[in-house]
Amino acid sequence: MKKYLGLFLVLVMAAAISCPAFAEEAQTTAPASTGKVFSVYTDSKTADNHYIPSGWMGDYGDITMDDKNATEPHSGTTGIKFVYTAKKSSGQGWAGVFWQNPANNWGSKKGGFDLTGFNKLTFWARGEKGGEVIDKFSIGGIKGTYPDTTEVSVGPIELTTTWTQYSINLVGKDVSYINGGFCWVANADSNPNGATFYIDDIKFENDATLKEAKKKVQEMPFYVYADKGSISNRFIPSGWMGDYSDIKIDVGSAENPYFGKSCLKITYLNKASNGARWAGIYWQSSSNNWGTADTGYDLSKATKLTFWARGEKGGERIEEFKMGGIMGEYSDSDTSGITSIVLDKEWKQYSIDLKGKDLSYVIGGFCWATNLDANPDGAVFYLDEIRYE
Repeated sequence: MKKYLGLFLVLVMAAAISCPAFAEEAQTTAPASTGKVFSVYTDSKTADNHYIPSGWMGDYGDITMDDKNATEPHSGTTGIKFVYTAKKSSGQGWAGVFWQNPANNWGSKKGGFDLTGFNKLTFWARGEKGGEVIDKFSIGGIKGTYPDTTEVSVGPIELTTTWTQYSINLVGKDVSYINGGFCWVANADSNPNGATFYIDDIKFENDATLKEAKKKVQEMPFYVYADKGSISNRFIPSGWMGDYSDIKIDVGSAENPYFGKSCLKITYLNKASNGARWAGIYWQSSSNNWGTADTGYDLSKATKLTFWARGEKGGERIEEFKMGGIMGEYSDSDTSGITSIVLDKEWKQYSIDLKGKDLSYVIGGFCWATNLDANPDGAVFYLDEIRYE
């Protein structure tokens, strides 16, 4: 199954835009330090800062950064202020920044640091108003000729106005080559009015008492989609497949949602633009993860996956709704689905039976697929309240 650019594509390097404000610096990979901490950012232009916030991604024109901001830093004299306007200036609907070494390095050259001996990354963050939602904070994940040796994330995180420390557990992770020292990603749906937030004191540390993080068994219900911008939404509709150019998706349609303020509206055109004659979307964790990143959820408590669906005219045929099935270095532990669903004009609930399935690791939280033969005039349909129970 080919891997295509999704709605919130985050880590495909060809789509990433490097910030022109930073010149590239030659640097060789070396052990980071034998000390207790290795700083990404302490204060503006301090000698112990490592990595450069040069990897601006997505709607990069929606981001402004002040790394000398003196408005109530967590410590020292400065912190970093980000303003994300969520105006979708490049049509992506998301934006983010990678700290890299050297600057603008998307894996095309050797750089990075050997962080062996450090087992966590800590940082402090706060929002200007509170309620700002950051999809993820992460380290690693840059691919290319010289790829990072791991990728670890936390999120989504809803910020408050109070400085709060967050931590990324790196116990058991291979951190022997890390070019992407830190990263944040946010999207416009979760922040319709934009987001202003602050970050300070980003550093790698060693904590002798820290244990390896285990996959938490998630409580039910566990949402794929609850409402536009809901922090309960835990998968991203990023895995566009087949005739991906024939798909349009509105993640906040107000056209008669089943519940809440919004639903998903999906338009599938009858163009066969990419020559496949079929199309579909995977909701993934994390964005565009086809088994290359260890970001799945343990959904072992679930016995079914339910969702509501309707067609715009009635008679639209969806060949498959399913969960799981993504294969790769990190593969879904199982898969299950229902096939050949003909939609009504009225909302109807559907259920995928998960009894007896191994749900200990799920990247592909939900998927639909259909084809041109079943829908020669295309199809417009709606989805809502997609959740594991």
